[in-house]
Amino acid sequence: MSKYAEVIIDISYNKLDRPFTYKVPGRMQDVLQPGSLVMVPFGKGDTIRKGYVIALKDEFDYDPAKVKEIAELPVNDSGYSEDDDGATAIALAAWMKNRYGSTMAAALKTVLTSRKPGKPVKTREIELAMPREEAEKQLEIYVRKHQVARERLLRELLEVPRQPYSLVTSKLHITAPVIRAMSSAGVIRVTEEESFRNPVVLSKAEKDHKELSDAQKAIVQGVLADYDAGKSTVSLIHGITGSGKTEVYISIIKGICERGKKAIMLIPEIALTYQTLLRFYQYFGERVSVMNSSLSESEKADQWERARRGELDVIIGPRSALFTPFADLGVIVIDEEHESSYKNESMPKYHTREVARELARLKHACVVLGSATPSLDSYYKALTGEYRLYTLSERLTGGTLPSVEIADLRQELKNGNRSILSERLQELLQDRLDKGEQSILFLNRRGVAGFVSCRSCGTVIKCPHCDISLSLHRGGRLVCHYCGFERPGVKECPECGSPYISGFRAGTEQIEEHLKIRYPGARVLRLDADTTSRKGSYDKILSSFANREADILVGTQMIVKGHDFPGVTLVGILLADMSLYAGDYCAAERTFQLLTQAAGRAGRGEVPGNVVIQTYQPDNYAIEYASDQDYVGFYREEIRYRSTLLYPPAAHMLCVQMQSEDEDKAEKLAGQLRELFVRDDPEALVIGPAKGSLTKIRDQYRYVIYIKDINYDKLVRCKDRAEAFLAYLVKIGRDPQVQVQFDFDPVSAY
Repeated sequence: MSKYAEVIIDISYNKLDRPFTYKVPGRMQDVLQPGSLVMVPFGKGDTIRKGYVIALKDEFDYDPAKVKEIAELPVNDSGYSEDDDGATAIALAAWMKNRYGSTMAAALKTVLTSRKPGKPVKTREIELAMPREEAEKQLEIYVRKHQVARERLLRELLEVPRQPYSLVTSKLHITAPVIRAMSSAGVIRVTEEESFRNPVVLSKAEKDHKELSDAQKAIVQGVLADYDAGKSTVSLIHGITGSGKTEVYISIIKGICERGKKAIMLIPEIALTYQTLLRFYQYFGERVSVMNSSLSESEKADQWERARRGELDVIIGPRSALFTPFADLGVIVIDEEHESSYKNESMPKYHTREVARELARLKHACVVLGSATPSLDSYYKALTGEYRLYTLSERLTGGTLPSVEIADLRQELKNGNRSILSERLQELLQDRLDKGEQSILFLNRRGVAGFVSCRSCGTVIKCPHCDISLSLHRGGRLVCHYCGFERPGVKECPECGSPYISGFRAGTEQIEEHLKIRYPGARVLRLDADTTSRKGSYDKILSSFANREADILVGTQMIVKGHDFPGVTLVGILLADMSLYAGDYCAAERTFQLLTQAAGRAGRGEVPGNVVIQTYQPDNYAIEYASDQDYVGFYREEIRYRSTLLYPPAAHMLCVQMQSEDEDKAEKLAGQLRELFVRDDPEALVIGPAKGSLTKIRDQYRYVIYIKDINYDKLVRCKDRAEAFLAYLVKIGRDPQVQVQFDFDPVSAY
């Protein structure tokens, strides 16, 4: 029986980032485990704070009389059962703290955030407690004695021998004293069961049995063979849109569950639809559940409890679902693995792929990644042998890859067309309306950072040092977010002299209005942040479109995430350039991915599809390769660029971010850290400090330093030195009062 517990206090402050020892009360001796949440008195005033138990021990070389005692456990929290592995959660949090830079409290909060105690719903039922013949005799006695309420209840139970308690009291108007009296007499029995809510409420459906192709079977067999051999491999499935990746995921998970293990299926929040859930529900029924932002905190807690109790085999959700406490985890599947939403933007700034890999190592599980447009990082690791690569190159969901055309908006302007729709797209939209087929218009607004471009020749104003577009700031200044280069704004294009040069923005609402004027008979739906603000509105709009209640769906990136609409034969991609010049090194990759994913929505049924990509940069390699659906060609071109400029994945990059209410303090610390990095390693490639892409947010001034190196561990050492330096300043009474964060291999400019 452990007498003491090492507790990390839930305060993200470096000075307190160490364990504190507390006595374990006798009543908690049998329930407390590493990973348990506890409430403890802390500080001079003994303020009750939440903490995380990271270790238990029997001895403590300090005066026991001076050791404070754990106050309580959160309601219903009994810690980990014998099957749960709290040590794994602690080890994973420690790994995240060391790899990404944060406090242990922040890392533990991330890992244990879903491990909140669930509150079971108590369900009471009333059932007949005697044989039918005896019950009929008892009914005659009630009739003879004019005991109307008892007679009414007994008659109902002779018809339906088991009924909900709430139904009996509300609909039959039977009071509690009557129920108690009949129960004491042995006529009825009141039963009570505890259960947890299941947010997956789907109608029963037949399993959609699809015979796997030889290529699909080979992937399933390969992954399961690796698992059976005890290899914690990472497998990357590169499958074109409509190649049947979901069927492969289901077959792999089914094989893992047959081996007595559990599965985590990660999907970007935006792509988590009724369709996806239904496909898994068909195979796993009540043994599958979901964890996403639409659930209340209590509903999330219930899913944790169901997972902890072994009531679930599969959990589906976005990145936070990775931390579902399955003791016997067998596989982690990450669909659309290229999505930037898998990168956490608060401390610790982890990437889900990397944490999944470490969790799989700790659990002896395997990881499966899948995408039609894999991240360069994953494909690079697959080609170098770090991941196992599988390819699906045939469309199995019906149809063929669509025909793709590029509309040059520069030429449209010369021809006098100032509309947001090119002549070719307008023509195809009318054709689809005449034929009763559906269309999707995708407005590519992702990553807009106010870049400046010429509508006559397509020129974009770039940084002369970084080959990154300059961003438009207030006052007309053009700024590079990577090196700090600045220049005044421009009124004429430096290449062709055109006055049509400026930042360009457009909205889905304007497009919707334009369509209603241009095509008055068309039924138009809009899917964006405004129309999906209410709970359930996202699924409602998609369901309406899937049921052919609309002709045209207009939206932002949320309409291109894995949806399968067989009736769609036309996709128009508006303003492809909007993400191409987003001001960071991932812009071309994101653009290629978005365009390819959007194009993949067309022609998934029996009728061939068309795609129109509208752009001011038709010769850009990302757009050309996307129009050909040529991922390998794009990868080869982009990796050459990344290798030349030492960007991930060819090298690694550490982004040191500083912010403070006092700009001078932030700037001073940025200079001190740069000197530290350069002094410790004169060969280090240190860029900056420079002001952040948004120089001031919520009264916080922002500065940034970038460090590049092929060796990731070298960047971790830079992070460690910076943390040690900050701790030293605090120790000698010179706290810089600047918040410092670390972002390894960032996917967007700070």
